[in-house]
Amino acid sequence: MSKKNFKEKKSKKEKEQKNSFHRTVSKLLNDNPGKAFDFKQIARKVGAKNKFAVNEVSDVLEALTDEGSVRRLSNGSYTTAQKLKSISGTVDHVNPRFAYIATGTEDQKDIYVNTRDLRGALHGDKVEVEVLSKKLGEHPEGRVTQILQRGRNRFVGRVELSKNYAFIIPDFKKIYTDFFVHPENISRAKNDDKVLFEVTRWPEGDKNPEAKVIEILGKTGENEAEIHSIMAEFDLPFRFPEKVLNESEKIKDEISPSEIKNRRDFRDTLTFTIDPEDAKDFDDAISFKKLENGHYEIGVHIADVTHYVTSGTSLDEDAYDRATSVYLVDRTVPMLPEKLSNQLCSLRPNEDKLTFAAVFEIDDHAHITKEWFGRTAIHSDYRFSYEQAQEVIEAGKGKFADELKILNSLAGLLRKERFSKGAVNFETTEVKFKLDAAGKPLAVVPKIRKEAHKLIEEFMLLANRAVATFIFKMKKSEGTNTFVYRVHDSPDPDRLRDFSLFAKQFGHKINPDEHTISHSLNKLMEEIEGKPEQNVLQSLAVRAMAKATYTTEPRGHFGLAFPHYTHFTSPIRRYPDMMVHRLLQHYLDGGKSASKEEYEQRCRHSSEREKRAADAERASIKYKQVEFMSMAENKMYDGIITGVTDFGIFVEIVETKCEGMVRLADMKDDFYEYDERNHRIIGRRRNKIYRLGDEVEVRVKKTDVDRRVIDLIFEDEKEW
Repeated sequence: MSKKNFKEKKSKKEKEQKNSFHRTVSKLLNDNPGKAFDFKQIARKVGAKNKFAVNEVSDVLEALTDEGSVRRLSNGSYTTAQKLKSISGTVDHVNPRFAYIATGTEDQKDIYVNTRDLRGALHGDKVEVEVLSKKLGEHPEGRVTQILQRGRNRFVGRVELSKNYAFIIPDFKKIYTDFFVHPENISRAKNDDKVLFEVTRWPEGDKNPEAKVIEILGKTGENEAEIHSIMAEFDLPFRFPEKVLNESEKIKDEISPSEIKNRRDFRDTLTFTIDPEDAKDFDDAISFKKLENGHYEIGVHIADVTHYVTSGTSLDEDAYDRATSVYLVDRTVPMLPEKLSNQLCSLRPNEDKLTFAAVFEIDDHAHITKEWFGRTAIHSDYRFSYEQAQEVIEAGKGKFADELKILNSLAGLLRKERFSKGAVNFETTEVKFKLDAAGKPLAVVPKIRKEAHKLIEEFMLLANRAVATFIFKMKKSEGTNTFVYRVHDSPDPDRLRDFSLFAKQFGHKINPDEHTISHSLNKLMEEIEGKPEQNVLQSLAVRAMAKATYTTEPRGHFGLAFPHYTHFTSPIRRYPDMMVHRLLQHYLDGGKSASKEEYEQRCRHSSEREKRAADAERASIKYKQVEFMSMAENKMYDGIITGVTDFGIFVEIVETKCEGMVRLADMKDDFYEYDERNHRIIGRRRNKIYRLGDEVEVRVKKTDVDRRVIDLIFEDEKEW
């Protein structure tokens, strides 16, 4: 080889090596944005093993720095200068190891963030996160760069007291840090007290946040302390502000003759209420009259809350903020003060009351021939409990037996028509507790829905549907009037497909086509009635459904098969119903369309508060279930697997309807692997399978009332 060719070949090789180092150095820094490397680290990682290669890496770094794609830091190390994509979202701290940043947008997947990269952000905080180039599964990975807004600064927890300081272990399961408390901020709290506390200093680096005790709720495990803990955990109000109570007390009890004159008077028409035995607020009543043409005039009369609670008052602002009453196991956190909820607006028997009504003329076939909406005055003749009304329906005799028989028959026809049009029939089992005077659970009792419940339900559904349809059709030159709708979107196709594949394992066929899905689901519900897989498949079907929400968009209600639906019938306990009453009267009076932006914001707030209420109610039920099982005898229970995860198996105990977990760590007979798609775990050695819906036998291993957890073991585990 000539000297010239040798030089050309050497030059070409050096150029290729230089280009290779350029690519590898750039890739190293770009794949680790935000991370800095010193020169020796970079040379070692890109494979620079001789003097020439080391010099080349040095030249590459100098060139990359000059062109601005790499930054040299003050300590001499290097990092990429590439601008990372920043996104804001809310922290969902899934477990101690990692969190997701929920972006709330369809075009951006939630971002995986390792706990060490949260920079002290807690669950519920709004943060800015920079998205890294690497991924964890289908989720992009990122790290928090800034905490934009703390989700809250008050929490509930249990005090662990030392001589010169204390720590508070928060109750909320998604907060994975303890809070440090200086002696002067402990107040009079004792060891193991449950307290409400406030953050005084947020952490920097690896330090714990600092806090002070605001209120001592009681000893851990005591009913009052635990229920107050749940209320504080979900930021539920403990009491009404003094200003709100004063406003409510100033409202006059008397109904003036002029007010009656401005309303349609039903005081001489047979009217009654049907409510739970322990109900204190009766916000709906049914009036009944047989007409000369053989039809029936049936009025659905709803407490006229907005007559007493006017816009702009402290009373109204507080009701809007609460948005809903919350029903915990041993108490109600009401939306309105007692003067309104249990007195003025409660449709108590033998009292004149002001109401807002949907009145229907109905024939024997449950066809609506006329309808009317407006303000009414009523005088309830009788107060039925569901049990009393059911007795009359079943016996065919008793108070207003003929009227109840007709109403029950019409309700049955309305229900049949609803299902023929595609309504979905989900009858999930709910439970209630029998409590002693101290709030200790004595028994878990399933709630049973009978004809009396369904009678009231159908007429409430009718009124809600009719009001929504009436407003939607009241079109003007500028378009449809702004209104508050209750919507339920069609199920997610992917979730439905997964559900149909799972149901197939039990021998059930579901057609996930959107035009036939409701009929297919109803057929499934009939097939699984009384079978072991009933609860599991019902629960999974509900999870596959979209969540019902409030909005100004008239998108319809999939579950009820109504093109238009709203909430009109419970204004004592739901603020959206108050909005509906005001808008309905406004449009009856010929008013212009209300602000869509304002009402959409109010709808979002109401939907968020509704979710908060549901979560708090579930937490209180779980607490009582754990407390009940902590007193249960040590025996074997039949159970159904209701959930399978990579760390354990959820099992519902058939006898008590309480759910606990068998942890994989406690399953010593084999090493089990998680099969997410098929909702099961499989033993690696013996191939034993536990899947969703399986019948199993379990014992209670331990209960933790403080964390609201029941640990179970399989009956055959005691052999290992």
